[in-house]
Amino acid sequence: MGDAEIKASQWRVVEVGRVVLFTGGPFKDRLATIVEIIDHKRALVDGPCSKTEAIVPRHATPLSNVILTPITISQLPRAAGNGAVKAAWEKAEVEKKWEESTWAKKREQMQKRRQLSDFERFKVMKLNKQRRFEVRKEFAKVRASAKA
Repeated sequence: MGDAEIKASQWRVVEVGRVVLFTGGPFKDRLATIVEIIDHKRALVDGPCSKTEAIVPRHATPLSNVILTPITISQLPRAAGNGAVKAAWEKAEVEKKWEESTWAKKREQMQKRRQLSDFERFKVMKLNKQRRFEVRKEFAKVRASAKA
């Protein structure tokens, strides 16, 4: 028989210590971590953020209101208290990891784009046209020199 290679799945698992992002409700766009799994639809979350406006108090939330992120806090015990969660949060540097992720950067860019006025969108369009013109001009020079 041949050798079988068994790999773990790449799915993000609902687990204690998994960092989640709220998609709606009063805590929209805030980070928290799963402290305890209540049942297959709900989890107890706690979000001890360094910014006071981004703190998520400990509460039960439906899993349909959150998105699982790839960030986890390892070795977080089940039903850990606020102090233990905050210490583990800071030790794992969750906020720093989130700010450096491409997901957070894209969300921030989309937020900026949503807040543009009509005239600002027009200016962005004109700059994109200028950039496209310059790129095509350089590409035409390279193509012409390659033929010669």
